[in-house]
Amino acid sequence: MTNEQIHKLATNAANAAAAACTPTPMMVGTPTTPWGSSIDRTKPTYYVSEGPCGFAWVKMGGNTSYGRWAKKAGLASKAYGGGVSINPSIMSQSAERNAAWARAYAQVLRQYGIECYVDSRLD
Repeated sequence: MTNEQIHKLATNAANAAAAACTPTPMMVGTPTTPWGSSIDRTKPTYYVSEGPCGFAWVKMGGNTSYGRWAKKAGLASKAYGGGVSINPSIMSQSAERNAAWARAYAQVLRQYGIECYVDSRLD
């Protein structure tokens, strides 16, 4: 199977996983005490249906066949600490949705013997 075919399979699986993901919503507001977790309901509060904002990516060696191909195709970029990373192609700020995308993409790559891992961070 070609790298392009693997990428299409991985992207389809990742997009389906992201669409199926239901992020845990959160409330944002002013705490009642400086380090408290109780929200002061007399001040504005906001419901965030997509949960915390954040990023996720799939990282792999830049000298692998797939890594070189992905970089040349404009799908991957140099990763911090070495290698290359592929970021979700979905337009979402949801940390959970982006992580679901990256996990599904990486799972397909691993099925084809491509060593990679998923990393993420909150924004």
